[in-house]
Amino acid sequence: MASTNSSLTFQVNRRDAVLVPPSESTPREFKRLSDIDDQEGLRFHIPVIQFYRYNPSMKNQDPCKVIRDAIAKTLVSYYPFAGRLREMPDGSRKLVVECTGEGVLFIEADADVRLEQFGDLLQPPFPCLGELLFDVPGSNGVLNSPLLLIQVTRLQCGGFIFALRLHHTMSDAQGLVQFMNTVAEMARGLPAPSIQPVWARELLEARSPPRPSFAHREYEEVPDTKGTIIPLDDMVHRSFFFGPKQIVALRKHVPLHLRNKTSTFEILTACLWKCRTIALSPDPEEEMRIICIVNARGTKSGLDIPEGYYGNAFAFPVAVATADKLSQNPLGYALSLVKKAKSEVNHEYMRSLADLMVLRGRPHFTVVRAYLVSDVTRAGFSDVDFGWGKALYGGPAKGGVGAIPGVASFFIPFRNAKGEDGIVIPVCLPGPAMEKFESELETLLTEAVKNADEQEKVIISAL
Repeated sequence: MASTNSSLTFQVNRRDAVLVPPSESTPREFKRLSDIDDQEGLRFHIPVIQFYRYNPSMKNQDPCKVIRDAIAKTLVSYYPFAGRLREMPDGSRKLVVECTGEGVLFIEADADVRLEQFGDLLQPPFPCLGELLFDVPGSNGVLNSPLLLIQVTRLQCGGFIFALRLHHTMSDAQGLVQFMNTVAEMARGLPAPSIQPVWARELLEARSPPRPSFAHREYEEVPDTKGTIIPLDDMVHRSFFFGPKQIVALRKHVPLHLRNKTSTFEILTACLWKCRTIALSPDPEEEMRIICIVNARGTKSGLDIPEGYYGNAFAFPVAVATADKLSQNPLGYALSLVKKAKSEVNHEYMRSLADLMVLRGRPHFTVVRAYLVSDVTRAGFSDVDFGWGKALYGGPAKGGVGAIPGVASFFIPFRNAKGEDGIVIPVCLPGPAMEKFESELETLLTEAVKNADEQEKVIISAL
């Protein structure tokens, strides 16, 4: 069933943005980012939003003051966030953090709206997002700008909204959640972080001399000869919910020999890639790309990234296929390509990637006829507790973010109005393509369960 919260409007009264520095003196030094961190495709600010309900036990506590004080304490151990990015003058485009102790931007605000007015469908795209995470003029540059902007907005019901904008070169989702959890621990009165932050960006620096050993087609220079980069006008944002029924339906498309070896992420990624390709109607011979963000933490990669590391530790492996083959073949075709791309990421792949960044001047990943998906279902955004309990919603504020809007989607954990746990995926497409995307998705689901008594639509939120 389709629904929208676009009719909800409200007024937000903000105080002037202020800089919150560390609560104690911190080192003044330069710290190099890794050669994964400072690639062109991460040189942007990414928005996150958290919704918290009223908690009677916190009746006399002001979330703005509690969180602001906690940020200052957290910046003592995460002091690079209080600095500013600089670019090395040697022409290498290498980024370093000058740890100046200036602080992060903080906005205190009040909104004349109650949490329940957002309805049961508390997910991207959110109404009045620009009011809940205000873009302070001059604050969103790559260099010489604050690395974090945080706005806490009190609601009439006693709940509040915590919104944050992060310079992506500093952290990935796991690193950001680690920082947010530390702020939450300080807000709840803990004396020290439960996980100590680790910089160690040298772990993901290029070898000397650099020697890439993979093709890395995700960074190919692809000319946009037919104007296939998504236009920014007439963009539509919608979220799609995939619960147990939808996942079971999609698994029926998976070849028997892969059904027990395929993750939900892989199935959904293949599904979105196929439906999106059909919706965009490219020429049959054009190559389409799906880029999967694959975490390099843990034992599988062999990189021995320590607990507490909060830099970017992932790769962008890509699967490539012609539009004709993606559209005409069963879902298993796209699925096999996604699985093969993901399986490439290991210790050598990450070393090769860092080497490529240095040799190629830190390029942007390919965006021509490309689609990027990132799974944050295990990142833990909604578990962040500042003392008011877990978030009703926590995670990316919208899809389509990045240097090239419309290219990326996130997989976000979500519980719908029926109490079903599943995954919500914000998608950004031009208007006509969005309608076709929705139709193709419904067709794919219906084909798999055509004998079922009832088929639920998956689109649940739109602006």
